[in-house]
Amino acid sequence: MTHTGRKPDEGERYRAILETAARLICERGYEGTSMQEIAAACRMTKAGLYHHIQNKEQLLFAIMNYGMDLFEEQVLSKVQDIADPVERLRACMRHNILLVTRGWSKEVIIILHEHATLTGEARAFIDARKKKYVDFLQEAFAQAAAQGRIRPVDPTIGAFSFLGMVLWIYKWFKPDGRLTDEQIADGMVDLLFPQVAAAGAEGQPGTSPLRVVRPTGTTGPDSSGTGTETP
Repeated sequence: MTHTGRKPDEGERYRAILETAARLICERGYEGTSMQEIAAACRMTKAGLYHHIQNKEQLLFAIMNYGMDLFEEQVLSKVQDIADPVERLRACMRHNILLVTRGWSKEVIIILHEHATLTGEARAFIDARKKKYVDFLQEAFAQAAAQGRIRPVDPTIGAFSFLGMVLWIYKWFKPDGRLTDEQIADGMVDLLFPQVAAAGAEGQPGTSPLRVVRPTGTTGPDSSGTGTETP
């Protein structure tokens, strides 16, 4: 059994339910989507849906958990072994942007848009998974600064600046707009990390605009939509 209580041989059907529900919730919002509508879209009875899902909040939790699985597969697994911290950040930003802008990202969008809807242990579990990503980014920024690849930056400010840029894209990106998601990814990577790769190749410190003084241990709410707090 998995932590969601599903048998491994039910995985394919269960994923189809999550993806269908995620599509509806993206279109109509969590409060505006009923379990009856989800059951109909899945071509199931409501009773049949409840065979797989305990209740609506458990469904939301399952979608978010599935979204985190997709994120780890499509982003973290592709960049975590990159030795150079700046190149790790650049690749991570690019993969994250494309995840948010492309069709498989509806579960990730729900994580961003409905992050305050979950309660109790379910919310704590998802927040803990998201905090691992924040930690990953903080470590990369700290390493890049220590190596002189970017100007000194508090890792928390670096991580949340990164997230603020990337995670807000779902609000304004239009697939049929003037800019493609590839152009947006290239532009945003170059905006946050201008000339860093070239400077590093010459053995000189980078010229990242993230030039700040380390704060004295403040805390604050997460404005990036990750549902975590700054340490």
